[in-house]
Amino acid sequence: MFRELHPNIRIRIIISFLSRVVGSMIFPFMAIYFTREMNAGLAGILLMANVLIQFAASLYGGYLADTLGRKRMMVLGEWMKIFGFLGMVAANSPWWISPWTTFFMLAIVGVSSGLENPAAEAMLIDVSTKETRAFMYSINYWAVNLSIMLGLMIGGWLFKSHFFELLLALFLISLITLWMTIALIQETYTPDPAASRSKPLGVIPLLQSYKTVIGDLPFVWFTLGGIAVLSIEFQRNNFISVRLAQEFIPRTIGLWGNLQFEVDGVKLLSLLTVENTIMIVLFTAVVAKWIRNKKEQPIMYLGYLLFGAGYAFLAFSNHVLGLFIAVFVLSVGELLYVPTRQSILAEIVDDSRRGAYMAFNGFVYQIGKIIGALGIILGEAIGGYGMGLLYLCFAILGILFSRWGIRQRVKKEAINAPAKSEI
Repeated sequence: MFRELHPNIRIRIIISFLSRVVGSMIFPFMAIYFTREMNAGLAGILLMANVLIQFAASLYGGYLADTLGRKRMMVLGEWMKIFGFLGMVAANSPWWISPWTTFFMLAIVGVSSGLENPAAEAMLIDVSTKETRAFMYSINYWAVNLSIMLGLMIGGWLFKSHFFELLLALFLISLITLWMTIALIQETYTPDPAASRSKPLGVIPLLQSYKTVIGDLPFVWFTLGGIAVLSIEFQRNNFISVRLAQEFIPRTIGLWGNLQFEVDGVKLLSLLTVENTIMIVLFTAVVAKWIRNKKEQPIMYLGYLLFGAGYAFLAFSNHVLGLFIAVFVLSVGELLYVPTRQSILAEIVDDSRRGAYMAFNGFVYQIGKIIGALGIILGEAIGGYGMGLLYLCFAILGILFSRWGIRQRVKKEAINAPAKSEI
């Protein structure tokens, strides 16, 4: 089935996989780097600034993808990455160490990702069909999780001792991905030259473009549904991790024969995360094949419920077997809702502004991260059972908001084009 996908999709998944494998050996550990070279407080500020820079760039990148074309922005992003990675290599070489130069180069990489990603996501929608999108997003999700898992495993061993070599590998991989983007990716969206000339590239037209997106209420409601569900996921590294570290009593677990090891809350969370990743890697293809040509909405809503129920159990329980079962349940929910939501999202967005819509969809992750961080504070007030109930409420809100957005889109399309009946 992978060969049935458009060549652009196959090439983009390969590019993303290569970039993420090496990137995951480095970027998740940059907090350690800046803390070591500067201090923890400044490291936090710099990393937060980098997130904001990338998000701001993505908003502009979405607008430019609709104004200048997809491939043009993707190639520009790849060139900027090469410059940023080369600067990071130079600033962490055996001859020169400069954490401030590293930060500025990391910011350039953030800008490049912000400019490239909305164009790449819009391009995937351009060349896919309603029948192939769920499978496409399933395979892409599988590749992302596999690459991150491999990168984290290797980076955990080599980051401290071979940082320069990892950066050099990242630079070399970026050369390969630039060549693949230039030589193998086909342009999928050519803006009308007259319309492009009439669209200035300043801040005011950018804001006007997103004003139109925000005015699309069905899309906004659907986005709110995504925020509700992603707010649950980001609790794992916030409230749930803190709760397990504080409440889980270390214990010795026996395996086969005399093999035993001691587990505390932090180690347990790592094992649960590994279980979730392995589930995604092993069963994505199976689930993708199962959901193909089936109604997407019921599958997405079932995924939301399973996802919320699994996290609700993680919010209060210290029962080891129960926690692993809960992760199994939420992983099944994740496998069900991620590809179906992405596929429905592709149908909801305005075809003429796909770049801007996909960039705005980035709010789902950013606001989800903020709510995830607030979960630590809220958890102190309402406790684990209260947080579990809150996660279930988030899952239900995700269903209600998403359903309302889809129904509003159907009504809007029925008015504009009576021939269309449903998404």
